[in-house]
Amino acid sequence: MADQEKILNIAVIAHVDAGKSTLVDAFLRQSDVFRDNEEVVDCIMDSNDLERERGITIYSKNCSVIHNGVKINIVDTPGHADFSSEVERIIRTVDTVILLVDASEGPMPQTRFVLSKALEIGLKPILLINKIDKKDQRAEEVVDEVYELFLDLDANDEQLDFPILYGIAREGIVQYDLNTPSTNIEPLFDTILKHCDVYPNLDEEPCRMQVSALAYDEYIGRLGIGRIYSGVLKQGASYIRCNQEGLEKRETISNLFVYKGLSRTNVKEAHSGDIVVIAGMPDISIGDTICDPEHVEPMDHIPIEEPTLSMNFHVNSSPFAGRSGKYVTSRNIKERLERELEVNVGLKVEPTDSADCFKVSGRGELHISILIENMRREGYELAISKPEVILHKDENGVKVEPVEEVICLAPEEYSGTIINKLNLRKGVMENMEEENGYVKITYQVPTRGLLGFRNEFINETHGEGTLVRRICGYEPYKGEIAQRMQGAMISTETGTAMTYALWNLQDRGQLFISPQTEVYEGMIIGESAKNIDMDVNPLKNKKLTAIRSSGRDEAMLLTPPRIFSLEEALEWINDDELVEVTPDAIRIRKKGLTAQDRRALYREKMAQNG
Repeated sequence: MADQEKILNIAVIAHVDAGKSTLVDAFLRQSDVFRDNEEVVDCIMDSNDLERERGITIYSKNCSVIHNGVKINIVDTPGHADFSSEVERIIRTVDTVILLVDASEGPMPQTRFVLSKALEIGLKPILLINKIDKKDQRAEEVVDEVYELFLDLDANDEQLDFPILYGIAREGIVQYDLNTPSTNIEPLFDTILKHCDVYPNLDEEPCRMQVSALAYDEYIGRLGIGRIYSGVLKQGASYIRCNQEGLEKRETISNLFVYKGLSRTNVKEAHSGDIVVIAGMPDISIGDTICDPEHVEPMDHIPIEEPTLSMNFHVNSSPFAGRSGKYVTSRNIKERLERELEVNVGLKVEPTDSADCFKVSGRGELHISILIENMRREGYELAISKPEVILHKDENGVKVEPVEEVICLAPEEYSGTIINKLNLRKGVMENMEEENGYVKITYQVPTRGLLGFRNEFINETHGEGTLVRRICGYEPYKGEIAQRMQGAMISTETGTAMTYALWNLQDRGQLFISPQTEVYEGMIIGESAKNIDMDVNPLKNKKLTAIRSSGRDEAMLLTPPRIFSLEEALEWINDDELVEVTPDAIRIRKKGLTAQDRRALYREKMAQNG
């Protein structure tokens, strides 16, 4: 490869919050990607507003650095289980993976999933134990746990002989061992180049490229992102696109991009081994192979994981509809969902019996709620139903449902409550370990049973617990699982909530609104302390008289209301309730706004269950 640049592709894989994006920052900062006077923010790759706010990577992204004459393409992958199918596809395009493990937490369920996929396709990982500056770091034990994980996943001898590095990604430091200090990440660069061969020069062979991710550009349309496995790809040339259904179609590449630093650069041609972005093929999809017209050889099918959860997206029909949103009609929502399908292949959108409602299915609550959050920020208004788990039938016709592995880490005194809650949700305990006053409980629980559990778990452990979950397969249907035990406080009036009314109501449950909040009939303003719904009037004010009372009126002190995030609201609602999402508010309401509507819906449900 004397006249052609040497290329190496790497992916950084880890669990949420292990430091992937921070490590990629260090790669970029120490490779002179930025100008001296350029202002650089943390987590550069997390460019989306939601990613910055939540501190998680949602979309996998690419960048590249040059080191010792080798171009290293780096892929930053999501760590959340809801985006695991994206990680699975991305690691097919790389030569090695850097497995990042927290020096205190050790390997987590998502670490297991992404590592198993990397080992399956024959990659030889590099282990980097991060955050060795933590007070409770136990790096040596964590290395042993990673070895056990490799053995569990049937790694071969070559894969078991992985290099081990230690680092503090936040400070841009990687060292060969715990006792040899370092000031940069040079040991990581050296290990990557030593441990992994650059991609062989296959420029002379017929061209083959496979699409592993999609993007969308308002000016040039749908974009396919993937690796060139052999040959040279040229802008303006015609190729045969082979899709997963066996269709072969001649199409032309109108634009061709490669990654240089953080930017996408337009080039006339790209060479074997490189990760490229192509435009000009409006129907391009995940797994499509771009072949030389003279040598049509489609690559192996890339499976896209089936959705596990669905929600109904309704047109907002509340009395406050259209107050703050720009896009409120079913046509607006349909067009936006179709646009999302251009790039979000894990999503599925189906029509329903009603023209004002669409069934949207995805990989989990977070997967769909990210879409809803993006839509509300773009000016859409909609109402969302309670998430429902998608059930299947196996080859014997038995009804099966997705089951997840759940790891709860919490102070010991909360263990009894956690176990009780998970047992009620049809969970089965797998393991329980105690260490330093903390208990680590592993359960297998149906996905249905975990709807709404995260919020309950945080409350029960007073914010001290951590909860990690991943889908681990399908099992026979586990039977009915109890829904929320408390009823709702439902407003009977439309207007502005008054302090006096709320002060009298707060003893009967927990409020979701504060005084002067506008409410409407059928809107849920709080959670009842009892297991029944309560119709209440939050507009009632104190009667004014000319006579002053003998003592001073007691000050009306209100308990602060419970404010829901979008995910918390979706977890809280029952089957007969909706979350109303607008650019400036998240409200919870009953499907039937009047008492009469609710009675009619109840009778209809009873007749169906007959």
